[in-house]
Amino acid sequence: MIKLLTPTRRRFLTGSAAMLAAPAILRGTRAYAQTPTLKVGHVSPRTGPLAGFAEADDYVLAAIQDHFNTGVENNGKTWNIEIISKDSQSNPNRAAEVAADLILGDEVDIIVAASTPDTVNPVSDQAEINEVPCITTDCPWQPYFFGRNGVPGRGFDYTYHFFWGLEDVIGVFLDMWGQSGVTKVVGGLFPNDADGNAWGDAELGMPKPLAAAGYALTDPGRYQPLTDDFSNYINAFKDAGAEIVTGNMIAPDFATFWSQAAQQGFRPRIVTIGKALLFPSAIESLGNRGDGLSSEVWWSPNHPFSSSLTGASSKDLAEGYAAASGRPWTQPIGFKHALFEVVADVVRRAEDLDDYESIAAAIPKTKLDTIVGPVDWSNGPIDNVTKTPLVAGQWQKEGDAFDLKIVANSAAPDIPLTGELKLL
Repeated sequence: MIKLLTPTRRRFLTGSAAMLAAPAILRGTRAYAQTPTLKVGHVSPRTGPLAGFAEADDYVLAAIQDHFNTGVENNGKTWNIEIISKDSQSNPNRAAEVAADLILGDEVDIIVAASTPDTVNPVSDQAEINEVPCITTDCPWQPYFFGRNGVPGRGFDYTYHFFWGLEDVIGVFLDMWGQSGVTKVVGGLFPNDADGNAWGDAELGMPKPLAAAGYALTDPGRYQPLTDDFSNYINAFKDAGAEIVTGNMIAPDFATFWSQAAQQGFRPRIVTIGKALLFPSAIESLGNRGDGLSSEVWWSPNHPFSSSLTGASSKDLAEGYAAASGRPWTQPIGFKHALFEVVADVVRRAEDLDDYESIAAAIPKTKLDTIVGPVDWSNGPIDNVTKTPLVAGQWQKEGDAFDLKIVANSAAPDIPLTGELKLL
């Protein structure tokens, strides 16, 4: 039997070089460049239903590229770093396609990605298959690791992730709800996608921890993303007497649910939804019915962290974006910035930037204080993963604007409270 080799980037390029046999003087290799360039591929959902995660990409990437233009030192040599960014269009198949294009076409040396498993997982899978160092964020670690068929104790060779986990988001939700005094009956909204299946998983998701804390969860089952009718869910929640609604949804789905809940007379006291309620634009689109909705808070201007690249505080970064864009700050700003903090740190420490194995080996040795907190892969819940702090927040209207108040911080008391939970 003939064993077929996986067409990795390394094998592809080696084979191409052998076939072309071009004279060395004609090949644009680093060896002949006065200042060598290292290419970093970046994938995020610029368009589509996940576009809120990439709203600040232009601002963050421009600032990072400007900083990189001064060069990064490695072993006494200055390296240029070029960022090449591509749009996943909020589609996992497209994310895989552009990741492969970055690896095989643009020949990037490192690839980074963010914004839910729909982006992070296919990019990481392409990097692992093609043996390219990869750093990702903005996705709970369970759908990242187990969604990619990760095996505890074995993990992955080239792909690394920093973010919080489902245990953390459940913990901050319970911390917030515990202040409320409402009946411990919860309605769950979980889509049939990587995030929803992880959050609603009977073993690894929300059901067991909620039950252990004395909450009764009504889960009518998975719905298809972009559905136009939540009547069955609303009726089930009303029948159960749910005073809390939680889950993980994209913004268009939550808008549909929340509109139909009002039409059908369902009025929960607390609504805490992951993903859909992260962004000011999504809250503003709901008008007055956005007031009092709550979610997890990964990063804010009040987080007591600063950039290892620029020295800017969290407040500086958030205010800089608001001043440049005329828009409110958004949570992914900090994590997009932190991705490139880690890249720069890895570039400085790698023993040989011409060797992908050397770059990959430097990633898990990272011990870096970033604008989203410490990133240290020696201290993680599972292979290839390290965690960042998490708190809970509530959108509260002040005049004509909404402000995301941090209302529960037991898991990360160094991140200050900025408000108190109010019932809907």
